[in-house]
Amino acid sequence: MAFFGLFSKEKKESLDKGLEKTKQSFISKIARTIVGKSKVDDEVLDNLEEVLISSDVGVETTLKIIERIEARVSRDKVLNAGELNSILKEEIAGLLEENNVGNTANFEVPPNTGEPYVIMVVGVNGVGKTTTIGKLAYQFKKAGKKVVLGAADTFRAAAVDQLIIWSQRVDVPIVQQGMGADPASVAFDTLQSAKSQNADVVIIDTAGRLHNKVNLMNELSKIKRVMDKVIPGAPHEILLVLDGSTGQNAFEQAKQFSLATDINALAITKLDGTAKGGVVIGISDQMKIPVKYIGVGEGIEDLQLFEKHEFVDSLFS
Repeated sequence: MAFFGLFSKEKKESLDKGLEKTKQSFISKIARTIVGKSKVDDEVLDNLEEVLISSDVGVETTLKIIERIEARVSRDKVLNAGELNSILKEEIAGLLEENNVGNTANFEVPPNTGEPYVIMVVGVNGVGKTTTIGKLAYQFKKAGKKVVLGAADTFRAAAVDQLIIWSQRVDVPIVQQGMGADPASVAFDTLQSAKSQNADVVIIDTAGRLHNKVNLMNELSKIKRVMDKVIPGAPHEILLVLDGSTGQNAFEQAKQFSLATDINALAITKLDGTAKGGVVIGISDQMKIPVKYIGVGEGIEDLQLFEKHEFVDSLFS
């Protein structure tokens, strides 16, 4: 697990910069809750609850955090209002720790089993799905992995073209059949190609159309069945990409997609352009699905592995 000593200076600076809008909003709101207060009382807790909810932490997660702080007030009798920041930081970190969210310090895949590690990426249009795939491909390649992309989002005109551009930028091979092709056929060909090239990682882009969950579920199930025939157990990872700037709407998307397919990893993008970074805490707590990656900028290096300790430290720095 990555702690500060293993977290590079560049990544720390990128994370701090990416969370700047959230930090400014969050910390200033907390500061207002304790103006003129010497201790944490019911009024402070009521105001803190409002701050957390308005910061897109979510109602259920907010109530958990408030209950934890109430328990500390009851136990310690008097808590200095000036300590509220550090108390809140400790409780949020503890919540994330209990939910076992966050992961290793490197862009790694499980030990080589002789077959490529297959990641199927889902998410609605506009969340940064294709960009996330491109940045993931770059990071895996940088880590010494051989990567193949599959353009199975064949329903959106620009999706295939965008992924081709990313494959050229990152210099990794791509399998595509153009717009209107059968997504499962693209996935099948991609895995066959990846096996023949002895690839380490395959990343498959798929369409996400939440307005028709039945069709989406059927389509994703078909893609998964086809991939399993080529590489048993594939896809090994189903990564849902969410736009952090949409706040609670991102949480709703996560719930809807979890009903459509077996998501086991999350990527939350566009945190640099929003004050709604608190949604990472709520989604981590409520979904019980690991937040694996966060997007904190437009640069190709600005997709980071989510490390809970670094995230909380940055949020309160």
